[in-house]
Amino acid sequence: MLVFAGLIVLSLVAYLYYKTKQFRTALPIRRKWYASIASLALGSFVLFFGINQIFLFQTMLTYIIAGIFIILGGALIIYNYKAAKHYHSFVEEEAELNA
Repeated sequence: MLVFAGLIVLSLVAYLYYKTKQFRTALPIRRKWYASIASLALGSFVLFFGINQIFLFQTMLTYIIAGIFIILGGALIIYNYKAAKHYHSFVEEEAELNA
């Protein structure tokens, strides 16, 4: 359980870091790239939180809610990974055009 607590904290810190980077940049594609990475970190937070709840409480209601969290977190991770990969291909080109 300590491992999941550490992963929860790391994903929350990554979310705050990339959200701050998103607000501080002026380039629009880079801003979208940072937003998708921040959302990926938020999805991992939700996923790890759901897994951690399964280990903490063993009730049927916990299993249902944790299952929803795990599915939602996994969907967020998959969608935002694809978005970050898409935007990453344009980040270098945008930096060259604005240099």
